[in-house]
Amino acid sequence: MLNGLVGPNKEMEDLNELSKSLERILPRVEKPARYTGGEWNEVRKNHAEIPVKMVLAFPDIYEVGMSHLGSKILYQVVNTRPDALMERVFAPWVDMEKELRANGLPLYSLETRTSLKEFDLIGFTLQYEMTYTNILNMLDLAGIPLWAKERAETDPLVVAGGPCAFNPEPIAPFLDLVVLGEGEEVLGEILDLVRDFKERGGSRQELLQAAAAIPGVYVPQFYTVEYLDTGAVAAVRPDRTGIPARVQKRVLKDLNQATFPQRPVVPFLDVVHDRAMLELFRGCARGCRFCQAGMIYRPVREKDTATLVEQARRLLENTGYGEISLTSLSSLDYSRIEELIDALIKEHGTEGVRVSLPSLRADSFAVEQAKKIHEVRRSSITFAPEAGSQRLRDVINKNVTEEDLLRAVIQAVEAGWRSFKLYFMVGLPTETDDDLLGIAELARRVANIKPNRGSITRVTVSTSNFVPKPHTPFQWEGQVDSEELKRRQLLVHGQLKGKRLEHRWHGTEQSLLEAVMSKGDRRIAPVIERAWRLGCRLDGWSEHFRFDLWQQAFQDIGVDPAFYANRTIPEDEILPWDHLDPGVTKDFLLSERMRALSGASTPDCSQERCSGCGVCPALDIPIRRRGETK
Repeated sequence: MLNGLVGPNKEMEDLNELSKSLERILPRVEKPARYTGGEWNEVRKNHAEIPVKMVLAFPDIYEVGMSHLGSKILYQVVNTRPDALMERVFAPWVDMEKELRANGLPLYSLETRTSLKEFDLIGFTLQYEMTYTNILNMLDLAGIPLWAKERAETDPLVVAGGPCAFNPEPIAPFLDLVVLGEGEEVLGEILDLVRDFKERGGSRQELLQAAAAIPGVYVPQFYTVEYLDTGAVAAVRPDRTGIPARVQKRVLKDLNQATFPQRPVVPFLDVVHDRAMLELFRGCARGCRFCQAGMIYRPVREKDTATLVEQARRLLENTGYGEISLTSLSSLDYSRIEELIDALIKEHGTEGVRVSLPSLRADSFAVEQAKKIHEVRRSSITFAPEAGSQRLRDVINKNVTEEDLLRAVIQAVEAGWRSFKLYFMVGLPTETDDDLLGIAELARRVANIKPNRGSITRVTVSTSNFVPKPHTPFQWEGQVDSEELKRRQLLVHGQLKGKRLEHRWHGTEQSLLEAVMSKGDRRIAPVIERAWRLGCRLDGWSEHFRFDLWQQAFQDIGVDPAFYANRTIPEDEILPWDHLDPGVTKDFLLSERMRALSGASTPDCSQERCSGCGVCPALDIPIRRRGETK
């Protein structure tokens, strides 16, 4: 709490009462280990001795949040400071929420079972738009007012960061601070500011004013949004002096010097990614036009191989994991990937430690590297062609051909793989039925390949629905409406017949809401609150998603979701996120949109010429080719 009105004795009494109550209710909930804490490498500090206290709130369940590398990094960044602590909390499942409410218990941190209301800062990571009602639910369970304007001097500061922070406007009225970009350095500056304010005193508004002066920090309540009669945004302006008109993202220039979690918390439960995670680099220069991450995380910055080998060694020593996952946007683009894989296998392969990769490029090099790290077990191998025709792959700048994919599959089968996963999107700009039929045709060609040795037992085709994202060349595009998306998904499904073929697809209603949240403005905030009050939460989980309640919320508030999801935005219209700067220029995005519509591809700027996106000069980072360090 910013003015420290609650003393350690009161906190201890509350902790004891909470612990007694949890002993009664935890046996009644599914997977109680989600809510107990006490895991290996957990950091527990004495609150009475620490000036600044923060809880990292992941707005999804434990198994998802404990798989997030960014949270692990920030946990170590804060807890290595002697003057600050960070604890964890995750969205409760419906059974635990019911028990908390029935027993009058607050949402609490795992490390010390402290109510969230007792922290100075609550930090939400915004990874997925469908978690927004979870944020409101967690605040309410903690007894914290939902709207930033209604919070008292003693309430925690509600902070948010992550990829969705590049358009936080739909939930901006619920947030005190938004961090744009990479958080390691800027979070430390925020903690310094809070510590100093607690020592010398000052109002909440004065603290927020000072925070707005920190590069990369956005204070939504200091900006006024004006609208045209058409419903479009007319302007987003600071409402006082000293507030930047545009907030530029923060970026780390040297990842070798960045804090890396070499002692991450090891979960009690099986989680989504229960393995050691090694971050090779940040950024991606491939330029896929649908990909927000490829734009907002630019430029590419690599770690040295020696740094990575040492970090892998420490991770395995401190966790006991038997697998290292090479986690970056396109891990095989690491300039010394062969050298790194060989070093990891040489050092850890005899110990039975596996090295794993995410989905692979559809080329021979990818298969060769995969062969090295799958010596023992040949599980399924994943490729992401994204579109069913070369024309549409050129539109989205996915620089892979059908020949690349078929050649890679043949080599993979001959190397021992039997099962394949192919990822595609439905509803991409300029898509036709021929492109959709091309998905099925490409899948059949893969399934019917006759290699010199080996055979294919299963080809699983996954088709997701295209969602236009801010700060991408497709940010002006409208999403295909739900009924048409359903028709297109069924068209693909009807063609995927065969004993070796399987089709999985995403629901169109969730994709519609994701598009609304992705491209929305502050007028969406009352809709989110209304949906939550009607009972919406855990919207990313199909068994709990209630589209009928969302439809009622839009109707009750008087907002048309199609205005945000399905409308093509004129290029001269002010976008709700134009005041938030990822470093990539709007002129570049517009030029990429035009190239997309003409079917022209843009080369990978880390291998060929600079594409002129503007991020390197904007962030004062030297333009480098892949593998260059100076």
